[in-house]
Amino acid sequence: MSEHHHHEHEAAHGHEHGIGHHHHGEVSEKTVKYLFVSFLINILLSAVEIIGGIIAGSVSLIGDALHNTSDAFSILIAVIAFKIGRKKADRKYTYGFKRAEIIGGFVNLILLFISGVYLVVEGTGRLIAPEPIEGGIIVWVSVLALIIDAATAKLSHHGSEHNTNMRMVFLHNLADALGSVGVIVSGLFVIWFDIYWVDGLVALMIAAYMIHQSVLSFPKVVNILMNAAPDNLDTREIIAALEKIDGISNVHHVHIWCVNENDVALECHIEAGDLKLARKASELLHDKFGIEHCNIQIEQDCDCKKCRL
Repeated sequence: MSEHHHHEHEAAHGHEHGIGHHHHGEVSEKTVKYLFVSFLINILLSAVEIIGGIIAGSVSLIGDALHNTSDAFSILIAVIAFKIGRKKADRKYTYGFKRAEIIGGFVNLILLFISGVYLVVEGTGRLIAPEPIEGGIIVWVSVLALIIDAATAKLSHHGSEHNTNMRMVFLHNLADALGSVGVIVSGLFVIWFDIYWVDGLVALMIAAYMIHQSVLSFPKVVNILMNAAPDNLDTREIIAALEKIDGISNVHHVHIWCVNENDVALECHIEAGDLKLARKASELLHDKFGIEHCNIQIEQDCDCKKCRL
């Protein structure tokens, strides 16, 4: 029993090695406050676009509003994830709260996909049977949307170089701005040429982008929720690297998973003659593979076949 506790003690040391190395991608409190203000502004903008779209009879304006709403919630998820992710683990949530961001993103992707499908149906209907729309309302509301989207994109670009979540917010807002340009074009076609079918075409383009965005991101989010190993890490390569350390004869019971989008965790059993090799192994995992959190159990003179599963 005493040997078991000694093993656990060494495993804990291996885990501690990685703590404190993953804060470089965090966003400042000031930026988070600005992001929350951006969320509120974008929600109000979406409401204006939806009302304007209904009054003007423009499906492309409603589509832009739906996409803008989705991206507004992406901003909210970024803010909530920052706040919740800073909470420490407790007795119930022993792994902490970093998965909140992934769960929020998963819900957002589903809503984005559903909105895209709705737009495909509406946009196709408008292409087949164009209806009269108010070009003036479309243009003015879209110009307002373009200004707000451009300002939000500029704001989110501030932290996008070092934080993946912020980079996604920036790209989403950039896409919103381009979507607004498309809606402006459809409004100008109505004003200048009395051509109404461009509204349906722009709606389909926005829908295509929304569906593409959700489908492309879906596998990555699901892999994290399913505790899959990140694509850039090869389990066999990691085992081979660990077994090259002098004193380690066998590595087994290896599990690698993503805690959230950025942090990778690993647990394994190592057959070795020296308990201090747990620290050496954790240093290799950190330095060579970027694995921040590891839990290593040392097994001395272990002949048990079950351990090798």
